[in-house]
Amino acid sequence: MTRPPLAERMRPGRLDEFAGQQHLVGQGAVIRQAVESGHLPSMIFWGPPGVGKTTLARLIASETGRTCIALSAIQSGVKEIRQSVTDAESQIASGQPSPILFIDEIHRFHKGQQDALLGAVEKGTVILIGATTENPSFEVNNALLSRCQVYTLEPLPREELERMIRQALDKDEFLSGISVRLEELDALLGISGGDGRKLYNTLELVTQDARPGDEIIVTNELVMNRVQSRITQFDKGGEIHYDIISAFIKSIRGSDPNAAVYYLARMVHGGQDPLFIARRLIILAAEDIGLANPNALLLANAAFDTVHKIGFPEARIILSEVTIYLACSPKSNAAYLAIDKALASVRNTGDQPVPLHLRNAATGLMKQMGYGKEYQYSHDYPGHFVPQDYQPDGIRYSIFYQPAHNPAEEKFRQFLANNWAGKYDY
Repeated sequence: MTRPPLAERMRPGRLDEFAGQQHLVGQGAVIRQAVESGHLPSMIFWGPPGVGKTTLARLIASETGRTCIALSAIQSGVKEIRQSVTDAESQIASGQPSPILFIDEIHRFHKGQQDALLGAVEKGTVILIGATTENPSFEVNNALLSRCQVYTLEPLPREELERMIRQALDKDEFLSGISVRLEELDALLGISGGDGRKLYNTLELVTQDARPGDEIIVTNELVMNRVQSRITQFDKGGEIHYDIISAFIKSIRGSDPNAAVYYLARMVHGGQDPLFIARRLIILAAEDIGLANPNALLLANAAFDTVHKIGFPEARIILSEVTIYLACSPKSNAAYLAIDKALASVRNTGDQPVPLHLRNAATGLMKQMGYGKEYQYSHDYPGHFVPQDYQPDGIRYSIFYQPAHNPAEEKFRQFLANNWAGKYDY
């Protein structure tokens, strides 16, 4: 008898067993409070694949005693929506609470399909829970969006993924019957990329041929060999999403427009969503080009808007233009490094108090306490600059932004060195 996939076998049955997303389901968090009170708003769950959007919708229905009507935006249309609303009305008429209407990939519904939901959501006939991997601000109608709370689900952190692995080894009927020694986890966790479903699929791939009593030693080499073999044999479509986009980004980062356009053509030919490509170009423009050529981000963002308007086949031309422009641009990851370094400082040093002279003196009492005192207004000084302390005492004169060596940022370096001589070492 064929076993259900491990991800399905390990799907939690209670909210307390749900993996990650403690900002939403932890004690006192917004969704847990809604579940405990029974007062559920319609919601949009926005997050990457495999972080629990579908599972969370099912758990909300289960814990509030509501039926869950599930639709897929890929396979459903206005007819299915109307039938779901009719079913919901029948349940309410029989004394049951409003059901959950869960719509997976709701961003794939066009305007007419989304509009068909408005009346039922407005009246409370259904509690809509939509799941999307795309920014709902772009992909969900404003009318529907205004009737829903948007909650962001994050990739699962390493410690949560490790807990999930050990839980599967302890509780799953098949895995608990074999001996699995976790010698190395980097490959298993790296392939998952914060995706719980992919984590379980990979773990199952590594262990699926074992028999009761067998011992499997999980190493990085074993995981990579099994995964590569599976991709070669069964998952050619997955190459588009992973290997090709990786090669595309790395070719642009490496300033090779010919390789970049080749991989772009592979994605276009393979039917990749043009907006997915355009989004990656926006990210790359900020991460890998940044302040070396700020126009790169403007052009990439304009390309996203244009591609959104016209679609394929013409979108291939816009994507090609931007790909070549980004590949031929000077490169800098200084802004990317700066924010990550600053975030690390925040994690390590906590919430440092803002210096008094930078605080907003909104009341008389605040003025008496020294808020805003001795603040120097930059525009009152020659060159619109006056040296004064801006960082909290605990991290004073920390450098997070280090200009890269390109013509644009060398000007920044000289500007900073001249103004902050003796304080910041540029």
